[in-house]
Amino acid sequence: MQITPAEVAETIAMVAEQHLDIRTITLGMNLRSCTDADVDTVALKVYDRMTHAADKLVPTAEQLEREFGIPIVNKRISVTPIAEVCAAVTQNDLSPIARAMDRAAKEVGVDFVGGFSALVHKGASKADNKLMDSIPDALATTDFVCASVNVGSTRAGINMDAAYKMAGIIRKCAELTADRQCIAAGKLVVFCNAVEDNPFMAGAFHGSGEADEVVNVGVSGPGVVRAVLAGMPKDADLTTVAEAIKATSFKITRAGELMAREASKRLGVAKGILDLSLAPTPAEGDSVAEILEAIGVGTCGGPGTTAALAMLNDAVKKGGVMASSSVGGLSGAFIPVSEDAGMIRAAEAGALCLEKLEAMTSVCSVGLDMIAVPGDTSQEAILGIIADECAIGMINNKTTAVRLIPAIGKKVGDRLEFGGLLGYAPVMPVNEYAGTVFAHRGGRIPAPLNSLKN
Repeated sequence: MQITPAEVAETIAMVAEQHLDIRTITLGMNLRSCTDADVDTVALKVYDRMTHAADKLVPTAEQLEREFGIPIVNKRISVTPIAEVCAAVTQNDLSPIARAMDRAAKEVGVDFVGGFSALVHKGASKADNKLMDSIPDALATTDFVCASVNVGSTRAGINMDAAYKMAGIIRKCAELTADRQCIAAGKLVVFCNAVEDNPFMAGAFHGSGEADEVVNVGVSGPGVVRAVLAGMPKDADLTTVAEAIKATSFKITRAGELMAREASKRLGVAKGILDLSLAPTPAEGDSVAEILEAIGVGTCGGPGTTAALAMLNDAVKKGGVMASSSVGGLSGAFIPVSEDAGMIRAAEAGALCLEKLEAMTSVCSVGLDMIAVPGDTSQEAILGIIADECAIGMINNKTTAVRLIPAIGKKVGDRLEFGGLLGYAPVMPVNEYAGTVFAHRGGRIPAPLNSLKN
């Protein structure tokens, strides 16, 4: 399907008035050639590989911005899960590799690099355990490195030993950066059903089924969808509203398709997927919560919110798949609290609580995202939250995730200030009745019956 000049003109209007942007161009790369028994040698190989493969990424993205007039907010790199690269490493501390990744990111000028990761949904290897143990120091001593660990899947169930370990690692990340708004925890995601082609941070990594180098593009346009809905009559029925969202998502995706094609061609790498995710920012009007309120929910978090979000997510996906044959990644609507001005207001007003957010994750793209909790939240409570969220993903055969930030030294009503796209996070209350027996049983929650599809 060709892209017409009329589509380009309409897209420029969306950019000028409604916050349409390409949220990220992410270059994924295979690091399996970087293996060695010595961690410092691996780190050097990783640095060399990243700086060589991504040397043209930022200049190419900037050139595309100038030519097409569409902002590209982030330029990113995703790499092979580092635990898979380190099977032969004899040392226990893998954080030197994270610091090499950080230096490479700064050298080539990207905003984030993802892939300090491990996949442990059915069990953890020695390298996986080394990586998980290295995460706190790795994230505390780097600026741009992000980490993720997949602890569950529909086919394997939930690795509760790994989930409990990650609950403690989340706390340690926050403690090590308590003087910096606990930011290390904000760069760490715990997944169920992680996808291998996600261009969004903090959970991006370059999966084993991918080519050596691939460019994946993430498009975001909540402001465009909100503007369309704001212009609709209040008596428009929900079928009409869904059709308007679908048509708008189609147009947004076409803009991303154009940029993805051009980036792939100019970088000389394979074109991967186009992720159409309505990813909000703290800017007024660029909010998923405000879309839900434009649909008719009184305040985000109130009755009807989950139903409205389900309709929004479905319409976004339907519009996206009509506009590109390569839609993938997560694609839908994100609901990070700190990054969405409407979510922040709803949380501060008490309309939005952790339990309501959990219900919303059953119908949206990812999960509990960028949520600050009291600094004294126990490891057992964090494990329970991770397990609940993984169960939603496992049973519904969808990706879910947890990015919690224990706000060390802070209580409900305080806030963590991140700035930029990460915004600020009001500290939200956590249910105080977490048990200890469940958290310490360990083992694996078996895969559900709907995993038997062969």
